[in-house]
This record gives sequence, structure tokens and C-alpha cells, in this order.
Amino acid sequence: MELKQLIFDLCTAQGVSGSEAPALSVAKQALMPFVDVTTDRNGNLIAALGNPDADKTILLDAHLDRIGLMITGIDDDGFVKVDKVGGVDIRVLQDTVLVSENGCKGTVCCLPPHLTNGSEDKATPIDKTWVDFGMPAEQVKQQLHVGDVLTFAAPPCCLLGDKITAPALDDRCGVAALIRCAELIDTQAYKVVLLLSTQEETFGTGAKTGAFAVCPDEAIAVDVSFASQPDVSGQYGKIELGKGPMICVSSVLSRAMSDKLLALAEEQNIPCQTEPIGGLTGTNGDHIAVTKCGVKTAVVSIPQRYMHTPAEVIALSDVENTARLLAAYINSGGAFHD
Repeated sequence: MELKQLIFDLCTAQGVSGSEAPALSVAKQALMPFVDVTTDRNGNLIAALGNPDADKTILLDAHLDRIGLMITGIDDDGFVKVDKVGGVDIRVLQDTVLVSENGCKGTVCCLPPHLTNGSEDKATPIDKTWVDFGMPAEQVKQQLHVGDVLTFAAPPCCLLGDKITAPALDDRCGVAALIRCAELIDTQAYKVVLLLSTQEETFGTGAKTGAFAVCPDEAIAVDVSFASQPDVSGQYGKIELGKGPMICVSSVLSRAMSDKLLALAEEQNIPCQTEPIGGLTGTNGDHIAVTKCGVKTAVVSIPQRYMHTPAEVIALSDVENTARLLAAYINSGGAFHD
């Protein structure tokens, strides 16, 4: 499959937390040619590969959902009130174009600078955010309803080199990495289960219930994390796009798995970077690690700039190298083979 087009298709799909069906449909179409897929009660997509009779099961997780907004009211003039679904960055909302699941587009209301006295030069809080769909109230109410969800309407596009920008790269690029990994897996050591999980941006429900049902021996959660940009210092100031996936080392994760991933990356000349985190990782790995009696878990992240905005940025090579690293881990028998 062509990786860039897969990511663009995934990022174009709707699929706000709790309403992931459009994204699930795209992922399902990509996986169906070479693996059977099912869905569970929480809308997770599950696909099993490798050796179904193996003694060990490894779970690969990436979340399908994306951040967005929910309609909470429509006033008498047709302006639409919204609330956040997930960690939307309110600093970039003003004048952003949004789209509903039925294709209605509206723009977030913003006072022009000519009509302000300077006191409004701050991010508008979400409880004062309105969306203008350009229609009178009766027409708005025919098309839109309280409880409907909205997403960023910005289309994916290419930057220079192998960089791309799109909304929902968090975590549709991780989903693409797992789909690509599925093409590269060739092992009898593991039963491999892909979990494309729901509701990570809100509560982690999909990973919690999905991992419980699979009951794996090991798991690797794939997400995005922070790459360097102007004015970023500390450890994330050293993380670069195009220099490979980030392997997390954390007190809540399996050090043996992290070490094995790092060793494999060096052995197979797969570029990688290290992400040390003293506690929780902020990913589905935190939930999976404490499933049932516990699961040995690792986290691999794709470096990203401008998280939770309409213009997230990644390097395509980092997605490909994430898939290669996961496949190498699985094909080698993992960190605990005899």
C-alpha cells in the first residue's frame, strides 16, 4: 500500500472520540485484503495475525479517535455553541473552519481586531466559543442537532521533503504504522492482535476493554509525542522529525521490552530516539499495563509537531520506521523468547 495516501485517507475521515465509525471504515478497507477484522461492543477494530496457536500473544495498539467539538446548543440567530471532545487547543480555534459528520461547514466566530480594545487578545474560552454556519436558525436546526460532533476541515497536504501536515495525525499515523506493520509480519512465535482502539482522547475506554478481552502477554502502544520546534527546550528540544520513532523508557513500562526495541533498532539500522518519562506516559500503554493481572507493555511514539491543532506535522519516514521496528520485534520473538 502507499503509506502517504493511507495516512491522508485516515486523516480525512471523521471519527471524533465516541463516533469513530468513519475512521474504522477506512482502516478496515486497508486491512481486509490480508487479514480478517472484527469489531467489539466499544467500536474497537480487532485483527489477528501471526500464529493463532502460538503460546504467546502480543497486542499492538493505536487509537482511531480524534479530537473534536460537540454541539451543545443553537441560539435564535443560528449560531452554534460547542464544547471540547478531547484536548482541543483553544488557542487555534478562532476562525477555524469546522465540518459536521453530514458535511456542513462553519467557521468559529472571532472578533476582528478593528472591533476590539485589546482586552480580547487572548484565547477565547470554550464556554464563549460559537460557530457560524451561515444559515438562519431554522435551517441550522434542520441540518445540525445538539450532540452532533464537529472536526477540523483542514485537508492533509505535503510539506517539503517527506513531511506532511494534517489534522488527526494524532493518532491516525499510528494506525497507519500498525497497518503497514501487518504487511511486514512473518512469524510463528506470536499470535499478533492489532487493536485500533476508541476513545483514547477522552477516557481510554477502547484500550481498557479491548486489552482485557485479548488478554495479551505483551503489548506495544503506538502514539505520537513531541518533536522539537522553536522555543522548545529540554528533552523534547532534542527530538527531531525524520530521525526515527521514539522508544519510551518509563517506570510504568517493561524495561526489557524497551531495551529490546532499542537493541533491535541499532542491530537493524532503524533510526530511533529515546523518550524517558518518570511516570505515566499519557498513552494507552498506561491502561494496558494494568489490564487484568498486568501486561508487559512498551510505548513507541512517532515524533510530531503542533499536537491537537488542525496542522499537525510528521515525517513519513518515521511512520515507516515505526512499522519496521515493530515487525522486527515480533519477527525476532520479542524480549522474552527462549
